Amino acid sequence: MRTVLKVVDNSGAKKVMCIQAVKGKKGARLGDTIVASVKEAYPNGKVKKGKVVHGVVVRAAMQRGRCDGSEVKFDDNAVVLVDKQGQPIGTRVFGPVPHELRKKKHVKILSLAKHIA
Repeated sequence: MRTVLKVVDNSGAKKVMCIQAVKGKKGARLGDTIVASVKEAYPNGKVKKGKVVHGVVVRAAMQRGRCDGSEVKFDDNAVVLVDKQGQPIGTRVFGPVPHELRKKKHVKILSLAKHIA
């Protein structure tokens, strides 16, 4: 994997590097859970550099088709850090989040987000 993703919550991490997708696929798409390593972190955050964390992909540069025929695509690859039960570590989510997360049972992330795309 080795993809560097931006962290878009206030958990304390800035960037993480993907280790693997949890669902044994070769890659992770919108709404998928990944295992990642923290590469950059703020000095007094909840997570520290080098820690192995779980995260949910909330923005992906690869386009994804929707039911109505349109396609959603973002400028960057972004992730929200979660614990093993799937609850977000941070208390805020920055930037747009796609509504496809509702189908993947990440309703808590949607409720924290300001803008739903």
